[in-house]
Amino acid sequence: MLNERVLNSTGKFKGRVFSVEVQSVALADGQMSEREIVRHNGGACVIAVDELEQVWLVRQFRSPFGRVLLEIPAGKLEPGEDPRVCAERELVEETGLTAEKITLLAHVYPSPGYCSEEISIYLATGLKQGKASPDPGEILHAVRYPFADIINMIDRGEIHDAKTIIALLKLERLLHSGKKAPDYQADEVN
Repeated sequence: MLNERVLNSTGKFKGRVFSVEVQSVALADGQMSEREIVRHNGGACVIAVDELEQVWLVRQFRSPFGRVLLEIPAGKLEPGEDPRVCAERELVEETGLTAEKITLLAHVYPSPGYCSEEISIYLATGLKQGKASPDPGEILHAVRYPFADIINMIDRGEIHDAKTIIALLKLERLLHSGKKAPDYQADEVN
């Protein structure tokens, strides 16, 4: 048995995106320990693919790394928000695109050692272009690349964002399975 029992939890920080708590826990073998946990509402992201297998990404400066990263459109969930609604909203805000079909690809835990964040990854197809409307304080540039080029960019170390790499590799697996994206169901690949 690997379960831990929480003896007490103390809040240390509460911000607009996440909070931090420290837990005292009893381990399965009876020893005591502490866990520092970042509590996060979670997020959603969307890999948008057009009929020519071009993938839409965004370039955005990321402060923790002091550099511009290439990512799929994504955002944090509002309390109680459905991840699919978040993915649809972020796709429009960041690229101006709407999709005829949005399909769940996966739910992932990006940093389970210390953070409760869960990210839902969606595939968007049947794209229609509109006008982007980023959030205030959000400066980004939408770009698109042929899918084959993006896989090579991962291999060359040009894409570092975990959710983007996971989404692209899930899409690669889907495309090589011979299934058409509109017929895809998440449980067929998981």
